[in-house]
Amino acid sequence: MRVQAIFNRDGGTFRTTDMEAYARHAEEVFAAAGHHLDCDIVESSDIEMVLRRCAERTDLDAMLAGGGDGTISAAAGLAWQSGMPLGIIPAGTMNLFARSLKIPLDIWEAIDALADGDIAAADIGTADDRPFVHQFSAGLHARMVRLRNAMTYRSRVGKIVANTRAAFGVIFDPPEFEVEFEVDGVAESRKVSAINVSNNRFGDNGLLYADDLSGGHLGFYTTGPLKPAGVARLAFDILRGKLRENADVREMTGREVELHFPRVDRSINCVIDGELLPMDRDVSIRLHPGELKVIVPKVQAGNMSTTETAAA
Repeated sequence: MRVQAIFNRDGGTFRTTDMEAYARHAEEVFAAAGHHLDCDIVESSDIEMVLRRCAERTDLDAMLAGGGDGTISAAAGLAWQSGMPLGIIPAGTMNLFARSLKIPLDIWEAIDALADGDIAAADIGTADDRPFVHQFSAGLHARMVRLRNAMTYRSRVGKIVANTRAAFGVIFDPPEFEVEFEVDGVAESRKVSAINVSNNRFGDNGLLYADDLSGGHLGFYTTGPLKPAGVARLAFDILRGKLRENADVREMTGREVELHFPRVDRSINCVIDGELLPMDRDVSIRLHPGELKVIVPKVQAGNMSTTETAAA
């Protein structure tokens, strides 16, 4: 295969990595597996433009994207739109998409796994036509991200500290809002403190990511109005992988979710794959089963719909 790699030098682990040496290593590993790999090392300000140009090329068999969750989400959306297979190098803080695909979280091990990997079919979602590989959320998560973004940090540890401080800010001031929703034709109205719509239902883990991205459904979670003690209990249950045991959380699944926020104003935001964005009064969320082609380790390909072998 002819593969183009694009590495965001400002993404988490890459900041402290000799990127020229890493690129040479990646090219050598892919060559040993019978592929031709070219690497571009890009500043974060240029990453989306370079990813888009790569996705539009017709001389490639696949693209490889390395960086944090924002870089990976952008690459996945562009790869889905172009139909190009995507491999990912998890260089961020959470690396949720990589965890779902069972890609090694060590950036050096990830190269070995993908060079010898297979191309498989994964699900991808859209919120008002904006692609997402992890989740759309509103309420608690959006407020936490907004508080975190107001802080200054320059490292992975700094981001974790900022996340912790923001979480405490949300505990003592949880949001409450009304939402009207319809999941595969089933309509309801509720007051909530949080909404999460995930690409396949969350696994029983403390980071809230899907164990399988080929299940063909959205996970839809609403959390009833919470006081500070309730937010603390929710956080504790999430950290111990017991989200479904929390009495305030309700889970549904479906392929289409319609959201209407009757009292939303311009100050309310949502989060899509970690990015804080303005939220409209109406949001249409759809799942696109099996439409994203991904390169996964061989051991993982057996659990997904494999379309072809990467080494072919």
